[in-house]
Amino acid sequence: MTETPAPNPREFNTTHWTLVGVAQADDASRTAAREALDALCRAYWYPLYAFVRSRGHDAFEAQDLTQSFLAQFIRQEGFATADRARGRFRSYLLGAMKHFLANEWHRGHRLKRGGDVAVLEWDALDPEARYALEAPRAENPETAYDREWARELTDRAITRLREEFTAAGKEALFETLKPSLTGSEPSRAETAAQLGLSEGAVKVAVHRLRQRYRELVRQEVAETVNHPSEIDEEMRHLVGVLREK
Repeated sequence: MTETPAPNPREFNTTHWTLVGVAQADDASRTAAREALDALCRAYWYPLYAFVRSRGHDAFEAQDLTQSFLAQFIRQEGFATADRARGRFRSYLLGAMKHFLANEWHRGHRLKRGGDVAVLEWDALDPEARYALEAPRAENPETAYDREWARELTDRAITRLREEFTAAGKEALFETLKPSLTGSEPSRAETAAQLGLSEGAVKVAVHRLRQRYRELVRQEVAETVNHPSEIDEEMRHLVGVLREK
């Protein structure tokens, strides 16, 4: 039980920027383009929503605006003016939302909730329940966006890690050791007794879990940048954001 499962093979040739490329495809690739946009919407809807809410919009306005922003990308077959040379996808998307709020919103080009393009099912997502969990704070909306981006990214890494353990038949081990990823690890003696292992074996298992988690976080970050040389800087930004929460 002290061995962590071997990572599933996965090629990281597909980044969020290459998804944008698919989203700009012609009619022959329309299905793939919609799937690519759907994937990006799932990854970024809440950070964008938190940004809009932090700009002072109420819950209904924030839902309308986020829905409209994402629907616009789908209707226009996605990120038609996106330039991957601009660097980090996180920054590009935030800039696009700022442009949208400054222009499309004031021109009245808003897609109402329940409109003809249902990008997000708000009732199922219940965004205000998530937003209400945030302690009231006066902060820059960009800080809110970055914080939620960091949380979403690390949550995806944890989900993948859980899937790896589950595939190896070690889901119970993962759930027991998972608190060690967030700094709330119980005593090694308690964990060892629970798992029927020595404290030394638990120490090794925790080390391997954390190591694999860092690898998965790095892979998630790699999917959001244009060039591998940007990964380390974006990792530092991620760590800095998480430390501020």
